[in-house]
Amino acid sequence: MANNLDNNIANKKTAHIISHTHWDREWYMPYEHHHLLLIELMDKLLGTLDQDPDYRYFHLDGQTIIREDYLQVRPEQRERLDRYIREGRIHFGPWYVLQDEFLTSGEANLRNLLIGHMDARPFGIISKTGYFPDSFGNMGQAPQILQQAGITNAIFGRGVKPTGFNNEVSENDTYESPYSEMVWRSPDGSEVLGVLFANWYCNGMEVPADPVAAKAYWDKNLADAGKFASTPHLLFMNGCDHQPIQTDLSEAIRTASSLYPDVEFVHSNFDEYLKALEADLPGDLVTVEGELRSQHTDGWGTLVNTASSRVYLKQLNQSGQTLLEKVAEPLAAFAALAGVQAYPHALLTYAWKTLMQNHPHDSICGCSVDEVHREMVTRFAKSSQMAEAIAAQSAAALTEAIDVAGVAAWGTDAVPFTVFNTSGWSRTGTVTVELITTKKYFPQGPTPQGLARELAQEPLGEWQVMDEAGKVYPADLADLGVHFGYELPKDRFRQPYMARKVRVTFPAVDVAALGYRTYALVPAAAATGAEAAGLDSVRVQGHTMENGKLIVAVASNGTVTVTDKQSGAVYAGLNVYENTGDIGNEYVYRQPEGSEVLTTEGLTAEISVKEQSPSRVVMETVLRWEVPASADETFLTEKQQMVPFTERTAQRSAQMVPLVLTTHYTLEAGSGMLQVSTSFDNQAKDQRLRALFPTGLEADHHYADSVFEVARRNNQPAAEWINPSNAQHQQVFVSVADGVHGLAVANKGLNEYEVLLDGKNTIAVTLLRSSSELGDWGVFETPEAQCLGQQSVEYAIIPYTGDGAVSGAYAQAYQYQIPWTVLQTQGPATRVPVVNGRPHSGGLTLPVSGQWLSWNSSASPLAFSTLKMAEETGDLVARWYNLGGEPAELTVQPSFSAEAVYESDVLERRVSKLAAAEQPVDGFKIVTQVYQLEK
Repeated sequence: MANNLDNNIANKKTAHIISHTHWDREWYMPYEHHHLLLIELMDKLLGTLDQDPDYRYFHLDGQTIIREDYLQVRPEQRERLDRYIREGRIHFGPWYVLQDEFLTSGEANLRNLLIGHMDARPFGIISKTGYFPDSFGNMGQAPQILQQAGITNAIFGRGVKPTGFNNEVSENDTYESPYSEMVWRSPDGSEVLGVLFANWYCNGMEVPADPVAAKAYWDKNLADAGKFASTPHLLFMNGCDHQPIQTDLSEAIRTASSLYPDVEFVHSNFDEYLKALEADLPGDLVTVEGELRSQHTDGWGTLVNTASSRVYLKQLNQSGQTLLEKVAEPLAAFAALAGVQAYPHALLTYAWKTLMQNHPHDSICGCSVDEVHREMVTRFAKSSQMAEAIAAQSAAALTEAIDVAGVAAWGTDAVPFTVFNTSGWSRTGTVTVELITTKKYFPQGPTPQGLARELAQEPLGEWQVMDEAGKVYPADLADLGVHFGYELPKDRFRQPYMARKVRVTFPAVDVAALGYRTYALVPAAAATGAEAAGLDSVRVQGHTMENGKLIVAVASNGTVTVTDKQSGAVYAGLNVYENTGDIGNEYVYRQPEGSEVLTTEGLTAEISVKEQSPSRVVMETVLRWEVPASADETFLTEKQQMVPFTERTAQRSAQMVPLVLTTHYTLEAGSGMLQVSTSFDNQAKDQRLRALFPTGLEADHHYADSVFEVARRNNQPAAEWINPSNAQHQQVFVSVADGVHGLAVANKGLNEYEVLLDGKNTIAVTLLRSSSELGDWGVFETPEAQCLGQQSVEYAIIPYTGDGAVSGAYAQAYQYQIPWTVLQTQGPATRVPVVNGRPHSGGLTLPVSGQWLSWNSSASPLAFSTLKMAEETGDLVARWYNLGGEPAELTVQPSFSAEAVYESDVLERRVSKLAAAEQPVDGFKIVTQVYQLEK
């Protein structure tokens, strides 16, 4: 291993001391306990900056939220704090929060960076440091994202060198670079200078001012930093996790300077350090590529099992992220493009910030005390409620502008409704909507009770679903009776009413990507003689379901055999449930040594058909199982005595508790995907529950959806890996393919999987993990991490042929997470249109069906990512990324007028004007286009 402290004797060494505090916003204490300490720290920081001119800089941990949190309590300090940011003494940004990269979506990572830059914009200065001090692994596309944001470096603590609990850094030889400096390259070829905290981000904390103590301190720390430095510039991080600032640092630096005349000690910042470092870098830096997940370690310190800690948080996060980026933002963009509503930038930023307050690594990873995660649930609800309100207002504004009067086939008694497809691909699927057939406002009757009685006595009649061409669709109607409702007009007081409602379930077919289609519920008499829509349908025989693409047979043990009718490939024994013990903690799964792996393979299921129609069949299985109640009594003692999890000897309890698994298998008309939902009342502790999918496909690697890439990962871990578990992160799906056939398992908020080396390449998806302690550096009990009580999970099985992206399998998986938006259509309303935030004269109607943006999505390796509006310019923003390594062509056809189209970046800036509708997209490239709209 290189020792450049000795090699660079000819050059005077510089010790760059960077003051900081790694601010865990919440962790082993609730948020407000941390908040109090933050106020004290910031008060002392401002006082020190006022009084000590030699205390030059402070790094605010790369996250702008610290300013918000401080000013929430100390608003009177705004001018003082902001002055030091403007002067560059407090380094601010570039993120809003320090997120976990793998448990937050690609768009959430970009919103984090974008909002951090927006927060810093008023100051005219932002830290251009790609700061990832304690992310539990680093996303492979980070160099590309940083480069697009004008950041040419990445500072990180994990992913390359073994890093364990309590900031323990291993000294073994599994370090992928001999230096703390390296080149980090994304799959597309983008590169940044990577700097690893080889001695962690606290290697310069609590510098002694006393000469005797300082000599011992610096003899050790200079040597430790020199072991890994490739230049004479040595990095010392003066601070640690929520550590108060060192007020006598200036004196300590003077002491060090007098003791070591051959070393220049400077109170530095990352800008100065990186500038000096880059000037002296050697030519033999190692290039590390793609994801940094500590692949070349023993596998115990990767912290990947935080992906399954408190699964309910991951489910809430996936739902909230999807609601914002794949529903609320595109609907709001549609409404702005249609001129019916101004784009709600401030409201969306509020919703994103509220969501991202749950994205720090100790929060979304589920590795904090119970109080922290209780508060997270409330934040998720607040963010989702705002997103729902934005989506509802946008959809309502759009439906009010749709001209349904011109559809002669519907007649005058029709009840129109609009299906919005906010995904980036054309979509077919079964949708459900509640419709009002009759409505009476409170002033229309003597009392609300009288209105309810009148409506209840009216016959519902027979209805059919019809499209604008007059074709009839098979539909299930359920009479929901009479319900109270209300409207909140923009120009008068609320309008309560009683309404007769029905629930309609039917197949929506080929709804355009980033578009909509309007249907109508029409009286059956009006539909007499109408042509039936030629649709695929689902058929049932015994315990077998079949549509035009799949045959699904439910076996006696509750598993399914899925046959891909296109290729003839058969996948048997899918969805066996597995249960094992867990004597780890919120960070790490550890199965008790020698304990039995339990499965449902030998059980007999109760099987029934719960729903049957031409558009959808739902088959239910019930498995009655017993599993150990918890770990045995040894576990409690081992936790209290802080026995390392790798040395624990506890086993599972002999006491058993029931585990009843109710599974619904749903097959829809025209779908190549089998949807699965499982619910259960968890009464067991210290355990892990997984669903197993033996693919039977021969492959030495697999594919996992990650952040702006489908990462190719080896099934067999590296030689250094000794952890019996090889669990890994996923976003939307994991897939195994042999070059001809493939099987993907999509999910909703189930971020942990493993591909088992069992000869079948079985995909194992974690459904639940129950643990009882935080872990790490102390004893922190977390009983709510056991996740007792009612649980439900959702995932889907997708067989395919050929390439997962080109075949459309991955698109199905992405759409699986995105809910349909369906709303009853009111018809055109009288209003002054608003275009790009400005009143617009002229009539305003929308066609019955439409599309705002189309692109060459069919058989494309490109994935669609977002449609939104840029706050600074008012441009429409659309983003794609190439899932493969080969160049692809992007052809976009907007249905709106634009003055110009530009290639953009992740900060939504206009980079270069595009002359043609076609744009080449290099392999693994993230490409953003912005449309300058006509005023």
